[in-house]
Amino acid sequence: MVVPRLFLAPVLLLAWSAGAQFRFANYYGDHMVLQKEPSCAVLWGYGTPGANITVTVSLEQNFTMKEIAEVRADSKWKVILRPIAPGGPYRIEARQCYEQEVSNVTLNDVYFGDVWLCSGQSNMEMTVSQIFNASQELAEAKQYPLVRVFAAGLVESDAELEELGAIDLPWSVPTAENLGHGDFRYFSAVCWLFGRHLFDALQHPIGLIDSTWGGTPIEAWSSNRVLHECGLSKDTQRNLSLVPNGGPKSPSVLWNAMIHPFADMTLRGAIWYQGEENTHMNTDLYNCTFPTLIEDWRRTFHEGSMRQTQLYFPFGFVQLCTNHHIAPDDNFARIRWHQTADFGYAPNKKMPNTFMAVTIDLGDNSSPYGSIHPRDKQSVAYRLYLGALAVAYGKKSLVFQGPYPQTVEVNAQLGLIKVTYNEPIELRQLNDNIFEVCCSDQPVCKWSPVSMKVSMYYSVFLLNTVCPKTVGGLRYAWMEWPCEYMLCPLYNVQNLPAPPFITFAKDNPAWIIW
Repeated sequence: MVVPRLFLAPVLLLAWSAGAQFRFANYYGDHMVLQKEPSCAVLWGYGTPGANITVTVSLEQNFTMKEIAEVRADSKWKVILRPIAPGGPYRIEARQCYEQEVSNVTLNDVYFGDVWLCSGQSNMEMTVSQIFNASQELAEAKQYPLVRVFAAGLVESDAELEELGAIDLPWSVPTAENLGHGDFRYFSAVCWLFGRHLFDALQHPIGLIDSTWGGTPIEAWSSNRVLHECGLSKDTQRNLSLVPNGGPKSPSVLWNAMIHPFADMTLRGAIWYQGEENTHMNTDLYNCTFPTLIEDWRRTFHEGSMRQTQLYFPFGFVQLCTNHHIAPDDNFARIRWHQTADFGYAPNKKMPNTFMAVTIDLGDNSSPYGSIHPRDKQSVAYRLYLGALAVAYGKKSLVFQGPYPQTVEVNAQLGLIKVTYNEPIELRQLNDNIFEVCCSDQPVCKWSPVSMKVSMYYSVFLLNTVCPKTVGGLRYAWMEWPCEYMLCPLYNVQNLPAPPFITFAKDNPAWIIW
């Protein structure tokens, strides 16, 4: 598939960003959603330096509020609205007065609700027309006129852009056409289904921003600050070439062009589906680059929005699914682990206010887009939605991740290992390969499968005939394709799969050997 792309060289940036024409920034538009209370929505654009700007917000012809600003020397103006309750449609008029000249620009059919940014590579990029039950999903789009959608165009840049270099889909009321425009184009299925779930639960408008590009590593979505903190040199990676059907690999080019332009907007949160490209690029730096990217995005959006986007805004992500080929390494498993900053779950102390959708049980070997692109995006979006309800919307008692081990007890005499989880487990099937033991406490060791024998409420029992007296480590689902569709061995009563883990006796006080 040939993907159109636009590269903006630094020399073009001044002309692009500082035009004298009075206007809103190019990603504002009719039909959009702005962030509701308690945060304040931010509006900005360009005008004549020194001019006075008046922004008026009206609901059904009734005056709501007025804000005043001045155009700065760099031609940019910005206003922060007072908090507005969810609803609409609003009419927003911006008026510029400069000497004796008056210019007006207007946004119509604007709603206030929650705005979520969706980003990543091809599994986030897959459109609704590419997933299971596509026809019905597309037909139902018209039932959600208050879930508004926007898609950034594919642009890369060597310098940070103030606004987007291209727009694939301006703010729109969802239709079957704009949700399934073309393979890997717009609109993101995961993003759409996630937003639809939120609307059903919250009953207020949802704005979804799709900024994705397939075949791209995390380095392309990271600022130079992230690369520097994780010991990556921009210069040494600048000349990375494109692979067939892949997107840009060069550091920061997508951060510059497809994320940084949104920094002045007020967001409610973000969701992320990326990592496949890093299974063969800087794999063991992902436990630094990913949490650091989250921190950097949060800081940038907080500062750019004049502190209206929360400093620790909710950030959800999809743990990698599967790819059905026999690989000589464990790169998929390591990326899954590194996606959690090596904790195995989220949120954790290195990744606060995050939530994770585990997808190791959603493999799709019959996918016409390759097994690396599974079509069950409904389950992905639903699991993200559960995390958002718990983390972003305060449903603290809601279970949004599968069971995770609390203790490992090794009985050397009987050759048994008892793994006790943090919640009741549901055993779907016994599996003789998905649990593995390391028969050494050395950094490099051989892993061997152990048999699952039985589960009881919170615990699963493993028969270890390999090395009953010298167990140094234990891991679960540490492979590229751990289980068939919806048939991993362990789930909780909420139908959520247990995530992969790896643990070593010498590093974990929860190990008990007797």
